[in-house]
Amino acid sequence: MRIKSVRVTPIAFRDPPLLNVAGVHEPWALRSIIEVETSDGRVGLGESYGEATTLADLDAIAPSLIGLSPFDLNALTRAVYARFPGSGDPAAQFPAGGDKARASALGAFEVALLDLQGQIAGLRLCELLGGAVRERVPYSAYLFYKFARHKDPAVPGDDWGEVLTHAQMVGETRRMIEAHGFGSIKFKGGVFEPEYEIETLRALRAAFPDHPLRIDPNGGWSVATTRRVMPLLDGLLEYLEDPVGTLAEMGEVARFAGMPLATNMVTIAFGHIPETIRLGAVQVILSDHHYWGGLRATQHLAQICRTFGLGLSMHSNSHLGISLAAMTHVGAAIPNLAYAADTHYPWQVDEVIAGGKLRFEGGMLAVPKGPGLGVTLDRAALAELHENFLRCGIRKRDDGAEMRKHQPGWNGKRPRF
Repeated sequence: MRIKSVRVTPIAFRDPPLLNVAGVHEPWALRSIIEVETSDGRVGLGESYGEATTLADLDAIAPSLIGLSPFDLNALTRAVYARFPGSGDPAAQFPAGGDKARASALGAFEVALLDLQGQIAGLRLCELLGGAVRERVPYSAYLFYKFARHKDPAVPGDDWGEVLTHAQMVGETRRMIEAHGFGSIKFKGGVFEPEYEIETLRALRAAFPDHPLRIDPNGGWSVATTRRVMPLLDGLLEYLEDPVGTLAEMGEVARFAGMPLATNMVTIAFGHIPETIRLGAVQVILSDHHYWGGLRATQHLAQICRTFGLGLSMHSNSHLGISLAAMTHVGAAIPNLAYAADTHYPWQVDEVIAGGKLRFEGGMLAVPKGPGLGVTLDRAALAELHENFLRCGIRKRDDGAEMRKHQPGWNGKRPRF
């Protein structure tokens, strides 16, 4: 059984005006849907980023997969590496800088091939990864300050409304927890002065005294600012995620931090791990199979975290159900997944999988049933979301340009505070 065709379909789906250190989300989020079809008609699915550079990489690699066995993941790795001359031999040591584009392409196609393997073997994908250690994977409420609506009056509004005050954030959180049962709270910071955001955290602590809290300023604070506000954070946080923007700065903060530091910004490739360990800069790594190189790479990262006593969770970007299913399968197979994973999924109203959106119960997602990923495409939805892509005019995410529609003088420099 061999691969006979590979299809990469760019899509765009609606996204609310969520605020972050880089600006505000645009009305459309971009993704790509990968279909790898075998000679007997099976189709394996993947989902990845949808910006122009990613699409060019995926489209260039796709023809080289024709004729491969879905089980030959080393051949897949060679095909992906060939797209990035000078990026190294698949057997060589990982470079200190990493290669996000290469790892992203590998992860996109690897998920689709693993989906095929599961279908062929009649096994769930988590069983291919060694078996489920849990049948339900915990996720956290992912909270944002947000504008009431996008600047363009032609863009339909969302039903969340404005969230700029402490009370509004408590209301957003309550609604998300009541709808999905989340047992922990992640709060996106870097938008307002740190003291204001810490007051929001205190309001959340008062309203949800039993929920672990996290804040993620996305490198929006300086080391000096982080030192200044650290006493205000004592006793509030499960962990502090990326207060500063570099690995060296995280090492500085680690020397005076009163809680674990987490990252999805400064340790994002295997080549970063030696310096991370040397500096003691990070105590929790947020994996993401989209840029660590796939699901097997995520398992490999989990083993490294276990070796060095680091915590492990999972990062999220705006995504749909194929990515969420993949996250859930690998999360089910990792024994040391220590923290509830991030997910933007409750913010998305569109879906590309048959049967509609996956459902959280008690803040957890059950491992999808059925072989492989356990999800299939809704082809009518895929066609509609592809039309969105063709019409939306966005080819690269730019939260800063979108923010300047609201605030013409806005400056996206970091650190902001």
